[in-house]
Amino acid sequence: MAHIDAGKTTTTERILYYTKKIHKIGEIDDGQATMDFLPQEQARGITIASAATTTHWRGFQINIIDTPGHVDFTAEVERSLRVLDGAVAVICAVDGVQPQTETVWHQADKFSVPRICFMNKMDRVGADFFSSLNDVSEKFGVECVALQIPIGQGSDFEGVIDLLDMKEIRWNAEDEGETFVTSDIAVQRASEAASWRAKLVDNVASHDDALAELYLEGKEISVAQLKDAIRKETISRKIVPCLLGSARHNQGVQPLIDAVVDYLPAPDEVPPAPGIHIKREKEERIDVVCNPSGTPLGLVFKIQHNQNMGYLCFVRMYSGKFSSGAQIYNVNKKKRERINRMFRINADKEEPIDSIEAGDIAAFIGLKLAQTGDTLGSEGMPVLLEQVQFPEPVISVALEPESLAERDKMNETLEILSHEDPTFTYHEDEETGQLIISGMGELHLDVLVTRMKDDFKVKCRVGAPQVTYREAVTASSDASESYSRVLGGKEHTAGITVHVEPREQGAGNLYVCTVKSGSAPQEIFEAMQSAFESAFQSGIQYGYPCTDTAVTVTAIEYNELTSTTFAFEACAAAVFDKACTAAKPELLEPVMNVDISCPKEFVGDAMSQVTARGGIIMGQDSKQSVEIIHAQSPMAKMFGFSTNLRSATQGRASFSMEFSHFQVKQGRLGTLA
Repeated sequence: MAHIDAGKTTTTERILYYTKKIHKIGEIDDGQATMDFLPQEQARGITIASAATTTHWRGFQINIIDTPGHVDFTAEVERSLRVLDGAVAVICAVDGVQPQTETVWHQADKFSVPRICFMNKMDRVGADFFSSLNDVSEKFGVECVALQIPIGQGSDFEGVIDLLDMKEIRWNAEDEGETFVTSDIAVQRASEAASWRAKLVDNVASHDDALAELYLEGKEISVAQLKDAIRKETISRKIVPCLLGSARHNQGVQPLIDAVVDYLPAPDEVPPAPGIHIKREKEERIDVVCNPSGTPLGLVFKIQHNQNMGYLCFVRMYSGKFSSGAQIYNVNKKKRERINRMFRINADKEEPIDSIEAGDIAAFIGLKLAQTGDTLGSEGMPVLLEQVQFPEPVISVALEPESLAERDKMNETLEILSHEDPTFTYHEDEETGQLIISGMGELHLDVLVTRMKDDFKVKCRVGAPQVTYREAVTASSDASESYSRVLGGKEHTAGITVHVEPREQGAGNLYVCTVKSGSAPQEIFEAMQSAFESAFQSGIQYGYPCTDTAVTVTAIEYNELTSTTFAFEACAAAVFDKACTAAKPELLEPVMNVDISCPKEFVGDAMSQVTARGGIIMGQDSKQSVEIIHAQSPMAKMFGFSTNLRSATQGRASFSMEFSHFQVKQGRLGTLA
């Protein structure tokens, strides 16, 4: 995981080469990288979809997922971190911690994932290992422990000094870094190495009582004891071990693979996955222990469409074992399905397997109902594993098929793409009849539309980008509504009283019913809940979905002779509109966090570009070669920002943008883009 262009895919490519998984190194610049196998990835030179592969090193199996760096594809990182046991944070030694590094780091914190750092691009001009090390420590408040220090930096970079074995390591350029030479530490570097070694021992011993005792008594601490302690402390997230190298020039990758095996946890060394047993009273929380002989339980974390095989469901097993051809139970959908075939995935190649057990990752074929976040298990033990929460889409474009004949094909393609990507949604605008697709950013939608045209051969026209607004109430109100209609000779009646109030920013919608459950049949309560949830989506004044709004049903009028579910649904919709209209509804617009990276001499120009668009400058960080400006700006004002920013800074500034929050829109609702 890392910021854009820090070298994730290049590092993964080298790992696969040195572990004999591939026999030729493919470069991203030539569109030949194994892990970037989608045509769009090869054309753009970026990772779009997280790619999984499996390799072996020193007799251990390692499942690797190479994730995208661009903020528009942050959901790919989120769902990968949800199912992985450890992470390698790749950090550019020139730029240090960049904005997207912070995003992925906090995502890893959310899922309590132990990690190690790899300072990449040590051979680039301006590379500074020690400054990047401090940057990680200061920005994230973690104890970064250097396991290596560089021999020279930038154009003088020769190799590394291993602080555990106290040896110098240099890689041979002739065989693409496959072999390396170790030698004793040169006299001129001995004192620096000794001081960093002492720092390493001090840091590690401070978290380990047994080592601290040896350290204080001045006794020798062996390499094996040190490695043991580093492993324990990395898994418990007390320290973050740090290594370095240049993946592009094949330096420093083998010690990184050793570190993955030595310090990152095996599946049975991480805390048990939390689950909810849905058949017990009050949906009891239970811990799912990683045990191959336990009850089978797995989580669908990604779905990928394959032209020949249909949907591939990527599953991480948390307990027990599934076999090919077996019948399984989808706990979320409460339906049985059959696994037709099972594959171990290596980027774009599939290797058939017969079974998968706890701790492993595989792709299943044949599951028609499964969606991202579904738990697969057995009816005897219906446990729901924690789902991944995905961010809301913030940008939309209108799509039109070039002909009526294309419409069905376009709808089928949109169904496939939204099934694959939970942050991509589509709906038909009731007023205009247009199909509106929504995603995480301009690049996200551009990639999806290009896929529709190139991969699925859908001929369509694309409208200008639009912002997806929200509506919310800003005051409390109470309302009552009665419903009475004679339809088909039968009377339908219902009565509902509700209280509506705003919730705090980002809390989402809430539906509560305080009416005693015995006062009406269960289907009446279900009909009300369904109707209010639909009303949240339909909006109040403008038809945009509601957010941060709480609806509490305080009383109902139920007549067992005339009340029907239909009447309660209609009554719920009417009382929702009445209460929300009285509660001072406001239109909310999405506000984005904008991080601009630019040379010092262009800071003023870059800031004025943001403020001219109604943005607010939140702060500024100084790096060795660039300044990072942190700002917030309404999404609607950010279209075309990259062109203006490049013009103002002679093409030397770049920016990344991610959704922050919704705020009350200033001014009236005019054109959206």
